[in-house]
Amino acid sequence: MIKTALITGATSGIGAATALEFANKGIRLILCGRRQERLDSIQKKLQKKTDVYTLNFDVSDKNAVINALSSLPKDFKHIDILINNAGNAHGLDHIQEGNLEDWDAMMDINVKGLLYVSKAIIPQMTERSSGHIINIGSSAGKEVYPKGNVYCGSKHAVLAITEGMRIDLNPFGIKVGAVNPGLVETEFSKVRFKGDAIADTVYKGYKALQAEDIAEIIYFAISRPPHVNIADVLVLPTAQANSTIVKKSF
Repeated sequence: MIKTALITGATSGIGAATALEFANKGIRLILCGRRQERLDSIQKKLQKKTDVYTLNFDVSDKNAVINALSSLPKDFKHIDILINNAGNAHGLDHIQEGNLEDWDAMMDINVKGLLYVSKAIIPQMTERSSGHIINIGSSAGKEVYPKGNVYCGSKHAVLAITEGMRIDLNPFGIKVGAVNPGLVETEFSKVRFKGDAIADTVYKGYKALQAEDIAEIIYFAISRPPHVNIADVLVLPTAQANSTIVKKSF
């Protein structure tokens, strides 16, 4: 039976790579993002491999989430797999110098956005007593690093929510897990540093993880037999020992 997966933050990075990985495996796709032109481009590319439907909305907007997901056509309403990938990091400041707008953006998208989307989809999974949810966390959810305060807090929250989901959804046989990447070479740093040139140096001098690496791990997790649930995975590039130690050669 062909499964349907919904992926948030599907317009770039891990989300886009996961969409391609799933399409190559014949999984039907609902791709969500804030950039319609990116969604259109990815849909055009992947619809040769599988059925693709796109939704343009911001996960931090509760009403937009509800309206978008309730608008799905009949053929896409049955969602087997939810990949909560949408997330961001804004700024890298000491707590006393933090920007309130940056804090709001991280908590609204990384935490509340994940909750809004999950709330809209979980009821159909509990009704069927089947489904699989993968929340994309971060190594920042495992440890706190200097000037990471609120971002690390948001990703610690993702892991706590994931564990809570797994407990609450256990009676329904729904799988819940988290994939937590370390340094991945995506648009992440450009967003964090707001386009500053320093973003170009983040991945210099070593081989960072690629979005495709994480996509392969996500597919591995969702393709295990019914009795196997990959609950929590921490993935680092070989050069990275933890959040502050990275072996670089220049």
